[in-house]
Amino acid sequence: MARKKGRDVSGWLIVDKPAGVGSTDVVGKVRWALDARKAGHAGTLDPDATGLLAVALGEATKTVPYLTDALKAYDFSVAWGAETATDDASGQVLRTSDLRPSADAIRDALGAFRGEIMQVPPAVSAVKVDGARAYDLAREGEAVELAARPLWVEELELLEAREDGADLHMVCGKGGYVRAIARDLGRALGCLGHVTGLRRVWSGPFDVDQGVPFDRIDRANQGELDAALLPIESALDLPQVQATDIGAVRIGNGNPGQVIGHAEFGTEVWVSHEGRALCIGRYMGGEVHPSRVFVRN
Repeated sequence: MARKKGRDVSGWLIVDKPAGVGSTDVVGKVRWALDARKAGHAGTLDPDATGLLAVALGEATKTVPYLTDALKAYDFSVAWGAETATDDASGQVLRTSDLRPSADAIRDALGAFRGEIMQVPPAVSAVKVDGARAYDLAREGEAVELAARPLWVEELELLEAREDGADLHMVCGKGGYVRAIARDLGRALGCLGHVTGLRRVWSGPFDVDQGVPFDRIDRANQGELDAALLPIESALDLPQVQATDIGAVRIGNGNPGQVIGHAEFGTEVWVSHEGRALCIGRYMGGEVHPSRVFVRN
């Protein structure tokens, strides 16, 4: 089998994504700039959205699910008076309203959108319907009916109310669509609404202030990008234990291995050896049974 071209680069690169660029385009450019063999991201951002996009490289791609499941925070703006086909400013206007809510009315309505809620994703979204992406079906003119799904909303606060819109801050769990919040809030207030601006400000342990500007992602800046890489384990909110020398050999081969340190029996942990991440696994009282082993480059 032919060996994949590129460098053995592993770690996380936090990118401050601008509007007008797709998440997969960002990943592709990062991979090209670092000449990396493998790359992916944790949590799609709409092309018109800005802010934090966490790009996993090499062995860090094995930790993507842990960041995908983490809480994420967004600052966003909503315009009142119109509902659109995409639930943002790029879509065709479907309905309009002359009603405009007061700041108190907005605050009162937000309570229904906190905690465990049911949310219908936007018709133009990455949700799969019979194996196809909803946005592909919508672009082909097919009517897309998506089922409501549970979403945990940790925080939803009004930052500023204006005559024709509002700025809000939301912290939510996996699978949340800010555009759907804007749509449903507009319906609840009777004024209709859609998103006009969206920025992801943090995701799990990562903050947008750590982000490399998109215009700095270039092969000419490869050294700068290498220096900005965060360790594989940066995305893991798990207890840490250390492998013994013999344990490291066994774990590296995918077998249970001896560790130093303590965690609750059966707890998922990450294991280090000589200062580097070795694996993720289950702590079974003095040894760890690995589930994801990180290849040492």
